[in-house]
Amino acid sequence: MKEEAFIPDITECISKFKLTFKDVPDQDIKALFTDTVIKFYKKGEYIYNEGSRIKGCYFLFSGIVKIFQTGIAGKEQIIRFGKEGDIFGFRSVIRNEPACTSVETLSDCVLCYIPNTSLMHMITHSPGFAYEMMQIACEELGDANHYIRDIAQKSVKARLAEILLLIASDFGVEEDGTLKLNITREDLSNFVGTATETLIRLLSDLKNEGLIEAKGRKIKLLDHDKLKRLAD
Repeated sequence: MKEEAFIPDITECISKFKLTFKDVPDQDIKALFTDTVIKFYKKGEYIYNEGSRIKGCYFLFSGIVKIFQTGIAGKEQIIRFGKEGDIFGFRSVIRNEPACTSVETLSDCVLCYIPNTSLMHMITHSPGFAYEMMQIACEELGDANHYIRDIAQKSVKARLAEILLLIASDFGVEEDGTLKLNITREDLSNFVGTATETLIRLLSDLKNEGLIEAKGRKIKLLDHDKLKRLAD
């Protein structure tokens, strides 16, 4: 018998939202979630596509998503991987413009959809919430500036080392050092910003240098210090 998808109730969503927005008053968070829709998405589904008009933003209750843009010849450039507790899609809502990214689930996910009316009301009526949203937007802008600098100044190998460490920091590692986030070589190359063939060769180089072990999608980090020196 097929197991039914788990759908949390609104109270559980609010509790998890508070972990991200710690300084927002409880009554403001409850007001934000008044018209929220909670939905389960299977692995490989698209939440929305670049260029589409979205009428709300999303809070990731559980799971992992891929946030990316499509470039020349349809090649993806991954902006980041969204994890539990992240909120995304708000920029397009605030600016009232088409979505600048696409979002695809990399695992089964539960998302809380927050309508634009609720989001904009809280931004204009809750200073605490507006401040937290500004902090998130500033962090994303800082990450974008950091990525632009790396593309211009770092080798592809250095960027790969940095991204492996970033994935370890954001998603954690198993007891043996294996990255918990298992992604395809194509997705990893699209995150680093290089061809898949180049990415495979560089992983082989890092393996030969004793910095990682790689088998299938599983990558184990063997020497964080040397990877950090390479990334820097």
